[in-house]
Amino acid sequence: MNQIIKKPIITEKATLDSEENNRFAFVVDRRANKIEIKKAVENMYGVTIEKVRTMTYGGGKSSVKYTNKGIVEQRNSVWKKAIVTVADGETIDLFNNI
Repeated sequence: MNQIIKKPIITEKATLDSEENNRFAFVVDRRANKIEIKKAVENMYGVTIEKVRTMTYGGGKSSVKYTNKGIVEQRNSVWKKAIVTVADGETIDLFNNI
């Protein structure tokens, strides 16, 4: 399988959750399960993961656009988000590699 963790999610809500509850959010491969995500995060950042929660977004709706070529219908892209809870006393430094 290709790369499991695609990128971290850095939004106001995700940053607040990481500061208060020690949870971090990542965009992951759609086919990855929780065990694979846990191993990938532990190997990449060297931390202990206690819990993994996943959510799948998109794909259910399609959008219609009116263009010069006529009416074009396209489906929304499907992506998966994983929220990992890190053990107490450990943290992931997402801003170090910028």
